[in-house]
Formats: sequence, C-alpha cells, structure tokens
Amino acid sequence: MPKHKLERIVIAGATSGIAREVGRLLASRGARLFLVARDPAKLDAVAADLRARGAEGVHTAVADLASTTSHEQWWPEALAALGEPDGVLVAHGILGDAERARRDASHTTEILTTNFLSVAAMLAPISTWFEQRRSGVIAVIGSVAGDRGRQSNYVYGASKGGLDIFLQGLRNRLFHAGVDVVTIKPGFVDTPMTAHLPKTPLFASAESVASGIVGAMEAGRDVVYLPFIWRWILLVLKMIPEAVFKRLKT
Repeated sequence: MPKHKLERIVIAGATSGIAREVGRLLASRGARLFLVARDPAKLDAVAADLRARGAEGVHTAVADLASTTSHEQWWPEALAALGEPDGVLVAHGILGDAERARRDASHTTEILTTNFLSVAAMLAPISTWFEQRRSGVIAVIGSVAGDRGRQSNYVYGASKGGLDIFLQGLRNRLFHAGVDVVTIKPGFVDTPMTAHLPKTPLFASAESVASGIVGAMEAGRDVVYLPFIWRWILLVLKMIPEAVFKRLKT
C-alpha cells in the first residue's frame, strides 16, 4: 500500500525527457496533472499525449521556470485547477556548457539560478502550502554531480549540491508536518539534454528513471539514486581524500 496516492500532481519542467515519462506513468493510472513549462508548443504536445494515455485531466501553464518569480503566477493556477495536489515534481534544469562556465560569469550565474535559486524560490510557497495541509510529497530532481565537485562540471555540480543541502533542510522541516521531501539523484540518463554526450553502459533510460521516481514519491523516500548503482559509485568517490582527489582527472 503506497504511502502517497499520486492522483493530483503538479509537474514543473513537464517537457523534459524524464518528466514526460513520469507524466505518462501517472496518466496511465488516470491521474489529474498540472504541467508547467516554458515552450508552449512542446507543452501542448505533452499535454495531448497524456490525455490520450488516460489522464483524468491535464491543465497547463506556460512559464519561464528559470525565473525566481514565475511561481507567483502558476502556483495559484495549479491550486485552482487541482484543488489540493497530492504532490509536486520539480524536474526543470540545465546542464549548461562546462567549458563556457569556467570563464563566462553570466553563464555561471545562469546555471546556478536555473538549477538552484529558481527551485529554492518556488519551493518557498509550495512547501508552506503542504506544511499547512500536513500531508503530501515534494520531489525534486537533483543529480549525482552534486555529491562531489569535479573539474569537468563543477558549476553544474555546485548548483545541484546547493540544491541537495536545501532539500535536506526542507525535509527536516516538513517531516514534522507529515510531508515528505524526496531528492532524486539520477546518473547519466538518455534524454535530449544529454544527446551530445557519448553513451556508455552507465546510461539509463528515461523510462526506468521515471518508474523509480514514481515509486520513490509513493513511498515517501528521502534520497534516491537512479539507477541504484550510483549510490555505490558516489560512496567510493566521496571516500577519496581531497589531497588525492584534486590530483585526479575527473
């Protein structure tokens, strides 16, 4: 028996590869969904797909989720459309260009704002609403990259690492109100965001990761690595002393 019934769900960043697959799983169960994304054409296409797959209702809002104020528009609309959501999935973010971020302050700021600051801002009113309701689940897609800074992607990693700490504190706060906060830490996932990267055996499908996310939300898990092997990979990486780690080409 799942702890949380995912019957009315808000998905922020609904056109991302992983979010689309989560939406399809929930739609096949007859859930009511409120989708938020920036591109209206892609959003309409996703909404139509989910309606065809059995969703009881699909509502949408176009918003630039990288903005730290966009939630002021769409969160009240989500409440009006769904009544009392059972949960929220935050699935928006950018990988960015690691090489450009090393020298371009504006791109560094863009990555940090999109992946961390905008999420923290939107979760302020959302977390307060769930706290007052005293039930529900908030899930946020982070990344294994946030577990340790590596020269290859430390700006992206920092944005996800800051998010990880934020969610730890939010989880601690909302636990006392009966609300679960789930941190999702995928490794490499085969989506349009990673299409430019060479594929290795460590890449997982968006479908398998989505299934893990839905299961984690239903169970009210704390931190979930997807696939699970990444928990062990990161455990080893975090155990390497800094004096050794800084000498590695990572």
